[in-house]
Amino acid sequence: TPLDGKSLEEIVMAAAGDAARVGVFNNSAQVWNHTFFWSCMKPAGGGRPTGDLARRIDQAFGSYEKFAEQFKTSAVGRFGSGWGWLVLDGATLKVLSTANADTPMASKQTALLTVDVWEHAYYLDYQNRRPDFVQAFLDHLVNWDFVAANLGKAK
Repeated sequence: TPLDGKSLEEIVMAAAGDAARVGVFNNSAQVWNHTFFWSCMKPAGGGRPTGDLARRIDQAFGSYEKFAEQFKTSAVGRFGSGWGWLVLDGATLKVLSTANADTPMASKQTALLTVDVWEHAYYLDYQNRRPDFVQAFLDHLVNWDFVAANLGKAK
């Protein structure tokens, strides 16, 4: 196919918004989203970011606490399956959520952090307590080094 030999990101972008390639988009974007999600976590992660990332979060949201609340509200508020994101939109940090396979790159935004809020990500440990899962993600799992590196590459 014309997509043979393309990178995963190129495949996602080529299929985004193309009704004839919705299956290609759903599968490639989900591979990308999940791979990115795994990189957003590390053992003994979580807590607060440091350095430029912390400064940018404070500028954009007022404080880490306000960011965390907005991130959690966005992720928990997603009806059904999807994702909570911290993205760079132009020069602005934003929190958003996407449904199903949708991914920020399809909207020309740079993903910095994501949390998977599909039930498969948390149901065995948290049942229907999605808010508890997202809080545990923020408190104990986020790989802030990965998030900061994403921000650094996006500049």
